[in-house]
Amino acid sequence: MKIVKKLLYTSSLLSLLFGFSSCNSYLEEENPSEITEESYIDESTADELVVGVYAAERGVYKQYGSMFYGTDMFTTQDPLYSYNASNDYVNLKDGFSGVWSNNYSVISKANAVINRYENEIAWSDSNLEAKAYGIAQAKGLRALAYYNLVQQFGGVVLYLNEIASIDFTYARSTEEECFAQIIKDLEEAIPDLESNPDFGRFSKRAAQHVLADVYTTRGYKSFAGENDFTTAASLAESAIGSYDIRSQSYAEVFDYDNQENDEVLFSIQYSENGEIDDRNNNKQGIIQNQVYNYIGIERTTSTYGEKTFSAMPTDYFYTLFEDNDTRDDVTFFRALLATEETSYTSDFGTDYISVGDTVIYYPKSTLSTAELNERLNKYWVYQPEDYAYDAASDVDGVIYQYSTNSIKTNFPIFKKFNDVNSNGVDGGIRDTYVFRVAETHLIAAEAYLQAGNTSEALAHINIVRERATGVVDYYSSVTIDDILNERALELAGESNRWNILKRTGKLEERINLYNPHVVNHGEFDASIHLLRPIPSGELELTDGSLEQNFGY
Repeated sequence: MKIVKKLLYTSSLLSLLFGFSSCNSYLEEENPSEITEESYIDESTADELVVGVYAAERGVYKQYGSMFYGTDMFTTQDPLYSYNASNDYVNLKDGFSGVWSNNYSVISKANAVINRYENEIAWSDSNLEAKAYGIAQAKGLRALAYYNLVQQFGGVVLYLNEIASIDFTYARSTEEECFAQIIKDLEEAIPDLESNPDFGRFSKRAAQHVLADVYTTRGYKSFAGENDFTTAASLAESAIGSYDIRSQSYAEVFDYDNQENDEVLFSIQYSENGEIDDRNNNKQGIIQNQVYNYIGIERTTSTYGEKTFSAMPTDYFYTLFEDNDTRDDVTFFRALLATEETSYTSDFGTDYISVGDTVIYYPKSTLSTAELNERLNKYWVYQPEDYAYDAASDVDGVIYQYSTNSIKTNFPIFKKFNDVNSNGVDGGIRDTYVFRVAETHLIAAEAYLQAGNTSEALAHINIVRERATGVVDYYSSVTIDDILNERALELAGESNRWNILKRTGKLEERINLYNPHVVNHGEFDASIHLLRPIPSGELELTDGSLEQNFGY
């Protein structure tokens, strides 16, 4: 059973109850239902507090700019001469308030769960396991939120108690202290988490996956523990368990009707019922242009959805897909199909378009001149070298002229997040995968590599490659760049690319090689840009105790 079934009816009530708690000194309102926080929350309803923490996770995993801009695999859809602070590191001063506020929302709700479970709810002996389980989920999700924050901002404010009054004096803990607390929370949570909970709950294996990632990240730090990489590898092995990712194809993993599959360790839940936020997942549109502006694709009938973020893959990303890599077909729409009857006319003729006809085609390899010209009498074709802003030149004598295409940035849009219940402007209801076992293998590969165990690193990266290509033992040697490339292929649009480049020390090198806007005019400075700026709004709320990161 999906946890979203509880999200549907508890989130609004919980917000109302928490609202009573925070505002009762200002308002004296009659409560005709006689439902109060104190009377509603008891051991029979306590789980609704935990469900509220899961609801807060939705906002955390919509912070796409912090995940993809300014990396080797993604850049902006704008002309090469344009500027985007988050992508190009030019005049980067703010823009990460969503990362901060959404993760602290999770932390605040998790703290409330821990406090109420430990201090305010009267538990019967028969429900002590439920008490421990609720606290374990809250600690695991709190640790995940702090881990999201520390990777982006460095040391942040460690708040471990439920907020009972306004405070203007909070200050940042060190990065080392934050990692210690994250590890403590996860290690305390794991024994009481369930191995196979309802789908959408934070499981024991999901916590082991996160803790493996935490130890891997700390292993690169000046305050690393002596055995961080070997500990990470062992935890990753535990999270993988007996599951063989080759038991289902990459296509099956992303089949819309197979979202509750065994490879998914943790996902953010959505549903077509309930509150509007339950059917408001916008991930379908994160790597696409405004598709309905193509001739023949009508806005309200298109199953491609609507653009929700202005990133696009870099040329280098496309080159990573070899001919036998099945992830290409799952990741991209290389042909977009008409959803309405219409026609297109240029100086060289008219093409009549029927529903289901190809409107635009993105070949994986460059077509010959003869084949290109033949196809340009049927639909637009954008060659790999033309996956950019206004890059293609008109071809004399063919019907489809590039200069008449109103969409100036053309590239294969993402298919892997396609939401069949999202037409045109409607929100999506597809779940967002947060952790998959394939990523756990790549964490294990990285941890083993850094621990000096190359044979185990090879075993883990090769199993991921084998599932995608059918080739056994593709890698005979392995480097960190191999792992980064395999992560790009396997986890594009899923895992936080910026975080992984930062931790491996490869961010500056790879953006200067592969991000076209950075190459053209980027101003990345490792002394500044390996940390994000603390949101200015947060600084203004304190009495000066919250310090900004260097250089901002």
